[in-house]
Amino acid sequence: MAKGRGRGQGKVKKYRKPLNLNIGMIIFVIIFVYVVVCVFLYLGSSPVMRYEVKEGALTADTIYRGVALREETVVSTDAAGYINYYAREGERVANGDLVYTVDETGRLNEYLEDLNQGENTLSDRELAEFRSEIVNFMHGYDAGSFDSVYDFKYSLKNTALKLANGSMLQNISDMGGTGSLDNIVSFCNSSTTGIVAYWTDGYEQLKADQVTAEIFDEKSYEKRQMLGNELAAPGDVVYKLSTDENWSVVFPVDPELGAEYAEEGFIKVRFLKNQYESWGKAALLRNSDGTYLQLTFNNSMVTFISDRFLDIELILEDERGLKIPMSSIVTKEFYLVPEAFVSLADRDGANGVYRQCFMGDGSVSVEFVAADFYSYDEEAGKYYLDSSIVEAGDILHTMDGQETFVVNEMATLKGVYNMNKGYADFKEINILYENEEYAIVKANTRYGLNVYDYIVLDASSVKDDQFINE
Repeated sequence: MAKGRGRGQGKVKKYRKPLNLNIGMIIFVIIFVYVVVCVFLYLGSSPVMRYEVKEGALTADTIYRGVALREETVVSTDAAGYINYYAREGERVANGDLVYTVDETGRLNEYLEDLNQGENTLSDRELAEFRSEIVNFMHGYDAGSFDSVYDFKYSLKNTALKLANGSMLQNISDMGGTGSLDNIVSFCNSSTTGIVAYWTDGYEQLKADQVTAEIFDEKSYEKRQMLGNELAAPGDVVYKLSTDENWSVVFPVDPELGAEYAEEGFIKVRFLKNQYESWGKAALLRNSDGTYLQLTFNNSMVTFISDRFLDIELILEDERGLKIPMSSIVTKEFYLVPEAFVSLADRDGANGVYRQCFMGDGSVSVEFVAADFYSYDEEAGKYYLDSSIVEAGDILHTMDGQETFVVNEMATLKGVYNMNKGYADFKEINILYENEEYAIVKANTRYGLNVYDYIVLDASSVKDDQFINE
């Protein structure tokens, strides 16, 4: 018979060891909790955008639409007949050069057909004329001003007629001279030197002091284009000559701005038609209905011989420095401390001040407080200190303890938040020029920025000395 189990032989219970907390585990738990909190804070916060500081420039420019004024002489025909041109628009002709002919009977074409000229080919020089006109049109084309296409069309047509007419004259000369045409064609030569243009608008005699707002009403503006091989009556205008290389552009301007422009003497201008740049002499005009500015040029007149109105850009400033966004700029207040109460690199290379303090027993003492300086006013001899270092009413001492100063004066600085060290560190900026989007600030200043520094793109997104997660 098997022996039974004794009462003392029941279930075996496992012995639990007591939790043994050591210093290593405590440190691990603290670090783990810190990491978890940092992760949640990072996920719950918006990253701060940064901007890399680079060198750049801003151009202060103003665009105006002006009327072009030249010394223009209008030439009319004395005889009736069909007009044929022999000078290209924009071409300079000398005194006595052939400009056009008048076919008084209309028999010139019949006469030329009888000569049986055959096919003609264009020379390299003639092809270059067409190429030049096409390139100039492409560079100055503006989709918002489609009437320039018609000017280009008329210009090409006149060039083609001029080349054809020139070829006709050459053929006639080769076959016995032009004497046989004496009763058919009148040859009209230029009476002076100038640049030829084949259009009129009634503004040929307009003077700068006569310009008014009505001149710029382009809805009522009418430009008459003259074409070759058209019938003209005695007294009709057939072409005009611009006889002086000096010309000007006049446009309305605010009186105060106009006075500033005139003080400049000469202003750099960019013509929007072809991006050509030139310098114009500025003169302020007080005409009957307002203030105008006249810019006089001594070159490039022939380039714009077919234009009465021009869009120009005044290049007034061209500042170079460090280019930063306007959104990065912030204004901050600081306390002003005279330099006599500032210690430069006194202890361990640190800057700071000697501030009066009270000990536990109520006695008065002086302590050294390390501080960063954010700017220095050379005229006043004062340093800018952050409000986290000194407060209004603090008493500062000189190094020898002989003099005291009570902090009470404040001033503002414009600056940005530098984030090279991982936190928002205010840096003063000296703005040279600004527009709505960017500012150009002085480079290599003592308390400012350097090229390739990283700054906060939106200054309103951070606070002073805030640690930054990107």
